[in-house]
Amino acid sequence: MTAMSDSVIHTPAPIGRASRAVIRSLLVTIGLLIRHRIRLPRNNVGLRIGFANGTGARVFRETVIIDSVPRDPCVLLVEFELRAVRGRGHALFRRESLLNTLLFAGFPGLVSKLWLTDDEHGAYRGLYEWDGPASAEAYARALWRVLALVSVRGSIDYHVLPGLRRVDLFESAHRTDGHGEWWRPTEIGTTLNRGVS
Repeated sequence: MTAMSDSVIHTPAPIGRASRAVIRSLLVTIGLLIRHRIRLPRNNVGLRIGFANGTGARVFRETVIIDSVPRDPCVLLVEFELRAVRGRGHALFRRESLLNTLLFAGFPGLVSKLWLTDDEHGAYRGLYEWDGPASAEAYARALWRVLALVSVRGSIDYHVLPGLRRVDLFESAHRTDGHGEWWRPTEIGTTLNRGVS
């Protein structure tokens, strides 16, 4: 189970390491919830993001960890395609996925996540702000093991962009120096707070 992106072969974390990381995250997430440090702001819901591979998707949820300020900012993008989910199943997944917050919000370094709807090819993306590229990659490799349970084989990939915040990525979105990468935003559209469930 590997994926190739920009000549880099990505692999999932070993099962034991991934399991321990997810359990640790769950425990930390409970603490974050008790202290009211997890927020779901709505101001980006409906925002359309186009990518260099010609696909686009809308933000259906945003998760923010309050008072999480990155010292070593990076952006992480994760892509996967759900197995056997069609039609109304996508809306059901988007609702159910709120529960998945318990599995990831406690990973070290998480600042925020934009949850994107499935694109024209059925691929979902998560666009994260993270503190530290190594922490972002460790999260992506652990997440891979969870996603593998419900995803089409070979559809999971991730890309880490060190030294960037989400705003930096969005400001550079209109540059055309990409080569069809699934992870490179090329268009940031308008926010529509309706029609995304």
